[in-house]
Amino acid sequence: MKEQAQTQVAALRELADTVVACRRCPRLIRHIQDVARTKRRAYRDWEYWGRPVPSFGDPLARLLIVGLAPAAHGANRTGRMFTGDSSGDWLYRALYRAGFANQPTSTHRDDGLRLIDAYITASCHCAPPDNRPTREEILNCGTFLARELEVMRTVRVIVCLGQIAFDNVLRLMKERGYGWPVEVTGEPGDAGDGAARAGRPRKPRFRHGGEYRWLEAPGNDRRPPVLLASYHPSRQNTNTGVLTEAMFDAIFRRARELI
Repeated sequence: MKEQAQTQVAALRELADTVVACRRCPRLIRHIQDVARTKRRAYRDWEYWGRPVPSFGDPLARLLIVGLAPAAHGANRTGRMFTGDSSGDWLYRALYRAGFANQPTSTHRDDGLRLIDAYITASCHCAPPDNRPTREEILNCGTFLARELEVMRTVRVIVCLGQIAFDNVLRLMKERGYGWPVEVTGEPGDAGDGAARAGRPRKPRFRHGGEYRWLEAPGNDRRPPVLLASYHPSRQNTNTGVLTEAMFDAIFRRARELI
């Protein structure tokens, strides 16, 4: 077990270095470098990160959180996932309340934040123009997420923030032989597991609060993770009331119960 943990930690450390050095998507590299050079007036004294942003958190985590992409003046500025923007404010408050973080704020890489049993990654590790990565860019970055899904044998719950993250995880898990998961009845926070919907599994639809389970692992003894779906804590969702803090907290309470 100790050797397995050391292997997992080393693999994620190596992957982080590979992410930062990646230059597969010229459009994204040009954009993040342009943003880092021109900056936003409010952050003109900052030295922007301006590179692909590596994943962040506990390398032996049981909770894996998958977002969309770094924000141009958030993680692309600070160099840490969900750090320096309003989406990160929402996420880290929720993680703190659920016991997955040691503090509720995340402002810069040296602010003392530590994740507890949680690890944050993304569908795309570079900030895309208009926050819209192309399909090709998501596929390029998908190799990193695929590697994380492979090596993180400790993961018991995956929380997908938004439709793109949800679809990306489903695709990568299916490519690994897991097929489609089935949706479980019941709302987040319900202590019971509910009953899987009957019938042959088909690609499930994204819905906030959805809970999805793979029925078995392909050819090995690894217990398949449970997938939870949440709206992304973007301003578009939080400012309009599509996502409330109570709704967001319920997702991570359910993750805690499952773990």
